[in-house]
Amino acid sequence: MAVLPSPGYQLQPSAEQVPLSTNYITNFNFLNQYLPDTYEKEFERYGNRTVASFLRLVGAEMPSNSDMIKWAEQGRLHTKYVDCASSAAAAADSATITVSDPNVSGIAIRAGQTVFISDNANGLSNKGIVTAVNTTAGTFDVAYYEAGGQTFGSSATLSVWIYGSEFKKGTVGMIGSLEAEDEIFDNSPIIIKDKYAVSGSDMAQIGWVEVTTENGATGYLWYLKSEHETRLRFEDYLETAMIEAVPAETGSGVANASLNPIYGNKGSEGIFYVVNSRGNVWGGGNPTTLADFDSIISRLDKQGSIEENVIFVNRAFSFDIDDMLAAQNSYGANGTSYGLFDNDKDMALNLGFSGFRRGYDFYKSDWKYLNDPTMRGGLPTGAQAAGTVTGLLVPAGSTTVYDQILGKNAKRPFLHVRYRASETEDRRYKTWITGSAGGAQTSDLDAMEVNFLSERCVCTLGANNFVLFRYGS
Repeated sequence: MAVLPSPGYQLQPSAEQVPLSTNYITNFNFLNQYLPDTYEKEFERYGNRTVASFLRLVGAEMPSNSDMIKWAEQGRLHTKYVDCASSAAAAADSATITVSDPNVSGIAIRAGQTVFISDNANGLSNKGIVTAVNTTAGTFDVAYYEAGGQTFGSSATLSVWIYGSEFKKGTVGMIGSLEAEDEIFDNSPIIIKDKYAVSGSDMAQIGWVEVTTENGATGYLWYLKSEHETRLRFEDYLETAMIEAVPAETGSGVANASLNPIYGNKGSEGIFYVVNSRGNVWGGGNPTTLADFDSIISRLDKQGSIEENVIFVNRAFSFDIDDMLAAQNSYGANGTSYGLFDNDKDMALNLGFSGFRRGYDFYKSDWKYLNDPTMRGGLPTGAQAAGTVTGLLVPAGSTTVYDQILGKNAKRPFLHVRYRASETEDRRYKTWITGSAGGAQTSDLDAMEVNFLSERCVCTLGANNFVLFRYGS
């Protein structure tokens, strides 16, 4: 049996956009002499409705003075090319190797270095010494150490990596040197706005329902609830915008100034976009076995090998991890020894796990954003749900970067938010009141308008250490 689709959960928003200046109450009824028995305080049937918490747990916020944030990330220390070809046939004693890897402007191989050359298809390999290099053409000549010569044919696609060098006695040193290269990344902040408005008359209207919100607002003035909920929504958007933001592609409607003359026209690189582009993606939904995690661990070995990682998951992924770990116990199939192993009839059985170690430390944390049905929790799952995110692996700790404001190297979390600020203007979280009601005296508008603004972007440092779990290849 399954949970019946009807009655279901409500998705319609509780807030409405109404013309407040004419929003008078007209349903007072004095024809009935009987008063109903009322519960004055609102019942919080959805609990804490906010979804923001992720970036507060794993990141930090720092000021920035520019429309563009740039940072450099280290490249690989050692040289390897994976799309190479040999000019010689099998059994040849020497050959010319052509490097065809994309984005390689000058090969970092020098005469005298020793190389390992392997056939990508079957692993046949040779070791040789480089005798000449043509950086312009992207080729180098190699002489093989093996008497049998080249073990693969001229049609093979090869991988080449350097493992050392060898020179004769009394010879000159290495010809040429290598210059370190960084990969430069950037992101651009976006401006996020919201507003709440209430007429002066409605501010003076008492209600019979005692309002309550997640941040503790109470009272019988209904506009207090609406203003506080606007604030809570805005704070959620400050986080979800950093998660979901994408840059406007050339030729898109957003980038078209004639179609979009007022609103944002550039976008930003959110966390999901960056990890999808240059991180690691598990495309099978949820990994449910140790073999699945072993393949993820193998990929992490090829990246930064960060020792501690936190996996932020939806509810189904959390249960799949619990079931996987419980199955490693010989009694796990009967459900008798999850988590706490000294069970008795009066003990509440712990059926969950907070983390595990297999090569690296993995800690598990539920992510409300992925469970909330008004956000990503309402997206379909399964083979047809391409793109539905079920979790995100985030490396713990920090990395060293150059901070342009401090003027020195500083420790920064892998995920952190940069907001626009200077000595005279701080746009991290701006709020101001306009109008002529609620204490404001800025205009003749018989209303109070509460304005919200922030200008920010998220920096995802070392995206190669992140893993996005989603459906779809």
